[in-house]
Amino acid sequence: MNKTTEKTTQQIESVFVSPMRSYTLTALDYYDKLVSAQMDAARAYSDMAISQARTWLDVKDTDSFKKAMESQQKAANDFMERMKGDTEKVTSISKSFAEDSQKQAEETTKKAVETAKQ
Repeated sequence: MNKTTEKTTQQIESVFVSPMRSYTLTALDYYDKLVSAQMDAARAYSDMAISQARTWLDVKDTDSFKKAMESQQKAANDFMERMKGDTEKVTSISKSFAEDSQKQAEETTKKAVETAKQ
């Protein structure tokens, strides 16, 4: 009976516990990368906004107004490029997570089938 209990424990570890632990680590890594990317983006966007606010506070005449308008156009272009890059980064992180999760699910299914045959 002791060998049966030990075998059952090993099967549970192999089929359920180990894959769940592996998936949890993958998910934590995904959320860490995702939150980090979002925090970086939020910081960059707020820095852009503050910079533009400072630029507009310096407007005193038509020349400084013209410079502020040019700065505004550049900031808008920079913002769009940053958003494009951030979107691509989040998409890449999500795609990697989906692929890793699918691979783990396939491995878990394979292990479960092998264990069931024993």
